[in-house]
Amino acid sequence: MKIEGIILDWAGTTVDYGCFAPVQVFMDIFKEMGIPLTMEEVRAPMGQLKRDHIRSLLQMPRIEASFQVKFARSYTEADIDELHDRFEPRLLSILPQYGRPNPHVVETIQLLKQQGLKIGATTGYTSTMLSIVEKAAKEYGYEPDHWVTPDLVMDKGRPYPYMIYENMKQLGLGHHAQVVKVGDTISDIQEANSAGVWAIGIVKGSSMLGLTEAEVEHLSPEEERHNIAAVSKNYMEAGAHAVIKDMSQLPAMIEQINERLMNKELPYANPHQ
Repeated sequence: MKIEGIILDWAGTTVDYGCFAPVQVFMDIFKEMGIPLTMEEVRAPMGQLKRDHIRSLLQMPRIEASFQVKFARSYTEADIDELHDRFEPRLLSILPQYGRPNPHVVETIQLLKQQGLKIGATTGYTSTMLSIVEKAAKEYGYEPDHWVTPDLVMDKGRPYPYMIYENMKQLGLGHHAQVVKVGDTISDIQEANSAGVWAIGIVKGSSMLGLTEAEVEHLSPEEERHNIAAVSKNYMEAGAHAVIKDMSQLPAMIEQINERLMNKELPYANPHQ
């Protein structure tokens, strides 16, 4: 038994280094409502369907209390609708700028395809949003074999497993243990665990790290080691089976997982789950 398919996240994993496109829009729409958010708050639910992300933000105790104070009532579904209606057009307007693949993505995926692996993708974006990103990424040379968005699985995005299952179906991948999911958020790891596939977290370019490419390049060796260790710890505690520093390490990690499979190890026997 060997790995046959890889399911990749988009923003923060394969494109949009640092996952900044949605972050800025979330911060802007909440600030305009009179409830400024911290970067940590915005990034915590990252990877979810964007409407679910807004709900998760409003459910956070500090934000929920701030809403109660400002509006003298609890938030409603109508408030989520209004915020999402403001979020979507703004994100759509800037997404064409965020389709450039992250370092090592194009050549690594080409190599894995040459080795016969199928490449799928999942996301927190809707089909409308991802169509823009996918078109831009394709111009740079990155194109998965198939991609699935939450609205294609009845809005059951992460942490549900259905986007992974739909990729497996479309790509002809038969066994969970022969599939790897790579992502840059806790919800990516949860999605992989829900589907019973191997979960790999990526550090550089990730929403978890939350730094621009220039900021990462200016880290001292000690700072880089500290950041990689901190992000890796968060992934592993969430149920990841492995962590890679960047996409260039993925082929070697696939080989390591193949060895684990040869030793009869399965992803859903993960002790962290």
